[in-house]
Amino acid sequence: MNKQLMIYENAVPVSLEQHRDISVRSGGSYSFAAGINSVPLVAAEFERAAAEYPIVFAGEGDALAPAAILGLHDGENLFLKPDGSWDGAYIPAFLRRYPFVFASTGENGETLTLCLDDAFDGVNRDGRGERLFDAEGERTQYLKSVLQFTSDYQAQHNLTRRLVARLNELKLFEPATAQITLPDGTGHTLAGFQRVSQDRLRGLDDATVVELFRSDMLGLIHAHLTSLGQLQGLLRRRTAPALAAAD
Repeated sequence: MNKQLMIYENAVPVSLEQHRDISVRSGGSYSFAAGINSVPLVAAEFERAAAEYPIVFAGEGDALAPAAILGLHDGENLFLKPDGSWDGAYIPAFLRRYPFVFASTGENGETLTLCLDDAFDGVNRDGRGERLFDAEGERTQYLKSVLQFTSDYQAQHNLTRRLVARLNELKLFEPATAQITLPDGTGHTLAGFQRVSQDRLRGLDDATVVELFRSDMLGLIHAHLTSLGQLQGLLRRRTAPALAAAD
């Protein structure tokens, strides 16, 4: 798999034959996310992510999925510090699971294979970080924890797809744009995403609203709508370095 999933350069299946002596040193730097201005989210993250990131829905049709906006321009990540550390209280799970990812294989994509991005600079044979396999060729506790985390993420990904499918079925999505005025007075338009229409939400019948409430989808919708106010937070992040330089 080459150049897929935004931040993955070359994800290959984890195997004893190929990775017996491999160690992974991760968690210290998120510089691999320097070139992205959005990151996928799963539904379980909405509540915490909404406090810092605008949550929108990107893509079309079956590919529509929630995402956290990280910057106002392509390739701009306003949460990444110069030293590679993350400037935010909550780090999206998509980034925390890197350099690992599940790949779907099989005729219907029913088989999941754990893969490792071997282009990640933390992958090494020098013993730095955590080993994937021990001297006997058994999975280490680290690899077991990676499998659990990635499995949990995949389960949440499937739940999130059901959320999007239901909102699509109810025709709640609408195209959206955000008009932002930069400190120099120039205007900037952020487009290419969708949001839940509040008018359509209010137009739902009582039975459907109760269904959304009991399935926790209504809470997720409100978290999404509330999070859109964080666009101003992105603007503040963008202007802060310039203001600091001026001071």
